[in-house]
Amino acid sequence: MTHRADAKYMVDERGYEGELIRGQNPALLIEKPVRERIFDSYYWKEQCFGLNAATLCDRAVEMTFIGGTYGQGKPTPFLCLAFKLLQLKPERDIVMEYLNNEDFKYLRALAAFYVRLTFDPADIYKTLEPFLSDYRKLRRRTKTGFALTYMDQFIDDLLMKDRVCATSLWKMPSRQQLEDLELLDERISPIGDEIDEIYADEVAEPRSEDSEEESESGDEVIENAGRAGDADDAAEDAREDQNGSVRD
Repeated sequence: MTHRADAKYMVDERGYEGELIRGQNPALLIEKPVRERIFDSYYWKEQCFGLNAATLCDRAVEMTFIGGTYGQGKPTPFLCLAFKLLQLKPERDIVMEYLNNEDFKYLRALAAFYVRLTFDPADIYKTLEPFLSDYRKLRRRTKTGFALTYMDQFIDDLLMKDRVCATSLWKMPSRQQLEDLELLDERISPIGDEIDEIYADEVAEPRSEDSEEESESGDEVIENAGRAGDADDAAEDAREDQNGSVRD
């Protein structure tokens, strides 16, 4: 790839002959105002110039937070590297290597963001859903500071929201629609068995309490009946004693 100091040539549609993603130049998947801020940022000019798929990985493992823009619209390193990925258009195997890396969570988050931007709908669900079980913490840069989020929450945002990290995401079909078209199998939740057990316990507990209450009520009835019987016997004995006294 030829490296040029001015990266704006990437979004020049005149004579573009590269790979298209959803019918357009991949660089145009990032909105124009955000692109302009990326081009003008120090991080883009200093850290992203001349990167390839290997050296971009080195930059990604140095990241300490995710996010879109902050302050007066300044782009984060995360967003700059995502845009660089769109420029490089790495092979799918390389993207999956990024994504499956267990050691560097921000590299995984970057790859997941790229997957959401570029993959087909069914592949997005198949590729990202397994990472809903990754509960590691992530720092997220906001316009005013930092916030705490989690990898599974970030993945869920990518699957459910239309805007993440200052980027408008194309509208995906719902998972149910893809299941109806037989493009996806029904998703089995990894905690489905635990939920079923909890539900079964909640259903069983009221019955046990009712049984205990019924048992206690039965014991009270028997006890009261016994007391009533004893009282009748005592009354009968008293009448007999009284009758005996009268006879005497």
